[in-house]
Amino acid sequence: MIDTDMQNKKIHQGRNIKRFREMLGIKQEALALELGDDWNQKKISLLEQKETVETDILAQVAKILKVPAEAIENFNEEQAVNVIANTYSFQDFKDNAIASGFNYQPSFNPIDKMVELYERMLEQQKEMIEKLERLIEKK
Repeated sequence: MIDTDMQNKKIHQGRNIKRFREMLGIKQEALALELGDDWNQKKISLLEQKETVETDILAQVAKILKVPAEAIENFNEEQAVNVIANTYSFQDFKDNAIASGFNYQPSFNPIDKMVELYERMLEQQKEMIEKLERLIEKK
């Protein structure tokens, strides 16, 4: 059962943009560059402080970060932690660990996921470099 206080807490979209941007290793300046001429680092900082972000800007940022806009709109760290805490009790973990002999075997290979993320970050970096080179060529 989800606590009613949790349900009533607003999701901070600006903070979610910051979380996703930081997880992807993208600086505010780079995001500003991607958003266009009207944007700079300070404006991104202000955007990340806004509780609610305009739909069109949110869609642009989501596209640049390559995450669904719904992820930015709906991610609530407290709810995620609450769901995990309510799903797995310490006793469940302890019983499972003893039964499995502390043998953790995920259904996916964590190294593959890290490589996937790293390759995605490299691709984004390559795209940024190409855009910067095009901007330099224009001047």
